[in-house]
Amino acid sequence: MDIDSMVKQLMTAERVPLDKLNQKKQTMEWQRDDYRDMNSTLLDLDTTIFNGVGKQSSFIKKNVTISDSNMISVRNVNSTSDFSGKIEVKELASPASITSKTATNVTDSTAKLTALAGKTITVQAITKDGTLEDKPFSYTIKADDTLDSVISQINSNSGVTAFFDQNTKQISFIAKNTGQASGGKEIIFTGDEFFKNTLNVDLDNATSSLGNSVQGKNATIVYNGLQTTRSSNTFQINGVEITLKQKTAVNTPVTFSSAPDTDAILDTITKFVTKYNDTIKKIKDKTDEPKYRDYLPLTQEQRTSMKDDEIKLWEDKAKSGTLRNDSVLSSSLNKMRSSLYTSVPGTQTFSQLSAIGITTTSNYLDGGKLTIDEDKLRAAIAKDPNAVYNLFNKDGATSADKGLARRLRDDIKGTMTDIESKAGKTSSVNTTFTIGKLLNSIGTQITSFQDKLTSTETRYYNQFSTMEQAIQKANSQSGYLTQMLSK
Repeated sequence: MDIDSMVKQLMTAERVPLDKLNQKKQTMEWQRDDYRDMNSTLLDLDTTIFNGVGKQSSFIKKNVTISDSNMISVRNVNSTSDFSGKIEVKELASPASITSKTATNVTDSTAKLTALAGKTITVQAITKDGTLEDKPFSYTIKADDTLDSVISQINSNSGVTAFFDQNTKQISFIAKNTGQASGGKEIIFTGDEFFKNTLNVDLDNATSSLGNSVQGKNATIVYNGLQTTRSSNTFQINGVEITLKQKTAVNTPVTFSSAPDTDAILDTITKFVTKYNDTIKKIKDKTDEPKYRDYLPLTQEQRTSMKDDEIKLWEDKAKSGTLRNDSVLSSSLNKMRSSLYTSVPGTQTFSQLSAIGITTTSNYLDGGKLTIDEDKLRAAIAKDPNAVYNLFNKDGATSADKGLARRLRDDIKGTMTDIESKAGKTSSVNTTFTIGKLLNSIGTQITSFQDKLTSTETRYYNQFSTMEQAIQKANSQSGYLTQMLSK
């Protein structure tokens, strides 16, 4: 008897329920992965909104015109209004410094400062706002320190930059920030043994007994007719950053003015519309995807009899339709469309997308895709970029009161939460989401059925082995009787 062949045939039939369980498990895994892919798509849209039309900085971009850009530069930081002005630069801000007049007592900057081991030095310097640091930098010299290593500590951690000239053996310290501090001292040292006795420099930049000390200077400007000072050459006035480059001629101010950067703002809105259209297309395509019920996931046995390209073609159809007519995604599309089409109350200039040139396509098969009338959108931006910003970002207690971008982000977050409760995230464990729990249940059934199949297969082998032995015994007895009767 060919027992192996007979058992194999019987077990093929016995394994049918197991194949169905594995196919069900595979289908659920595909559905889980497709849900997660939809969440990734929604997250991409949310990120695009957050970094684009959801930020005020996207709508306050300005083109700035300057009469002489060699003298100053002007950049908008957070001014929501257009601005203009004139500046006469009388004096540029400069940093304080301390320089040794003569060579230091250090001939080799790589030699160890053993004699200064345990000595503590401090460095206090002017800050960006023109005041001295509240907490000076403090450092205790170690036995294996060199001048180079101490300079490295000072440069990395204090408000001054030190430089040692290997040729002249002189040293200089310059404040990292410009300006004049109250009291006339912008750099203050402690540690006589190191600064005075070793480096031959004064302990502050208001003293010039050992070295050459220079006091810091504030920038002096006449801004729109008003003379004022700043500790730095870069400063802000009413949300506008101004950088002074050179002194201007007397009574010859530099003028500047701004206008909305229409191209940049239009580009931000266009990127949002493109991402939104891509998102709803992907969701709509997935919920409309056909379900091929005759194409079930392949069993391992089926795979072994097929070529790779045949397997791919089959699985493309088997994977299709996992989210067909899905209620969560269909509801999400409806919510997003409604959020964008409903007017925003309290925004007098622009209350709807159509007012700034954004409407839906005429083809209903597009599923509510947006289209842009660029001329109309450009005109709206030029007219009132702040009103366009409010259309997208108006705050409100309820969804109906909020701007379009805020509504859309709320919708996206709600949908992503619903999807996560069904399909989890990559980092989720199966017990925390619906499909995961079902997969665990199917996994338990598969394990139980595999144990049952093992027992069944063993039973078949035992039965056929017993049968074979009985047949062999009967054949032996039959042969014996035949032999006896023939005598």
